[in-house]
Amino acid sequence: MTVFWWQHPCKTLDSEASSRALQRQQQLTKPAGSLGRLEQLAVTLAGLQGRDRPALSKTWIALFAGDHGVVEEGISAYPQAVTGQMLHNFVNGGAAISVLARQLNAELDVVDLGTAIPLPPLPGVRHLQLGAGTRNFAREAAMTTGQCQAALEAGRDSAHRAVASGCDLFIGGEMGIGNTTAAAAMACALLRQPATLLVGPGTGLDAKGVAHKAQVIERALRVHQAVLSDPLQVLQYLGGFEIAALTGAYLGCAQAGVPVLVDGFICTVAALCAVRLNPGARDWLLFAHQGAEPGHRQVLEVLQAEPLLELGLRLGEGSGAALAVPLLHMACALHGQMATFTEAAVADRPA
Repeated sequence: MTVFWWQHPCKTLDSEASSRALQRQQQLTKPAGSLGRLEQLAVTLAGLQGRDRPALSKTWIALFAGDHGVVEEGISAYPQAVTGQMLHNFVNGGAAISVLARQLNAELDVVDLGTAIPLPPLPGVRHLQLGAGTRNFAREAAMTTGQCQAALEAGRDSAHRAVASGCDLFIGGEMGIGNTTAAAAMACALLRQPATLLVGPGTGLDAKGVAHKAQVIERALRVHQAVLSDPLQVLQYLGGFEIAALTGAYLGCAQAGVPVLVDGFICTVAALCAVRLNPGARDWLLFAHQGAEPGHRQVLEVLQAEPLLELGLRLGEGSGAALAVPLLHMACALHGQMATFTEAAVADRPA
């Protein structure tokens, strides 16, 4: 039986480092549990990094872009030309994630997996040209087997670049007109839920547009019903280049031992697919926020994820995850720099 790279074992957590971090938390000059989830974040990061005083020094933000053939079904409020135009905006510094990356002093790795409208080479963009976007999954498989595997590898390669650059936190972002439809279709297949429960407005559809989007997804689920028990085929038949790249990136990070901060609905669906392909990846995933798309909450619940923020975001690009990075820094700083009761000569609560 063939074992694919994404099935290779993920790095195991350091339980001893977690135990030492938890013991330290109990000695800091504060009532036990008074810093809430920041305490657990520090303990979790300690286990991921293998040290009782975790620290985050450098963040890598990978922005994966690709177009979607299902747009021809009229499921988006924006034209496909926007995907390529936003690639210009990302590298020119004008997009939300570009601003946030500057604020965080983070590396921004922009990967064009395939746009519907051909683009000239853009400085600062990796052009992979896997196709002119995916095919219309309401009628046929979104990707060929080769395209899906190449997109997974593109994500893994970004994770490897992050490791090589010394980054210790990975954020995946996405851009692709029509990708909330692809993510919702994947979520329906992976959760075995009807489209009406998971579909949302995406870039701004009205109620009629959302209903039409749900109908398109239900039709696709019927067309591909025979293959949707396999998460890899769910990805190939219903997903997108950028969703596959996110999936591959999360798997690559988990295998290399790099913590991931997962962004919104589309990224969380990719995370669910990654965990279905390799359950060991779950330990390496932290979840930044719960967004406005109605399906996001249900996918988070299945992953038993507790997002750090809830700000009504629905932008994508990795923006919600970038906004949560300072919380992780503060959790590490509080854990590592606060004095213990003994160090500060402060009386602890009697045992």
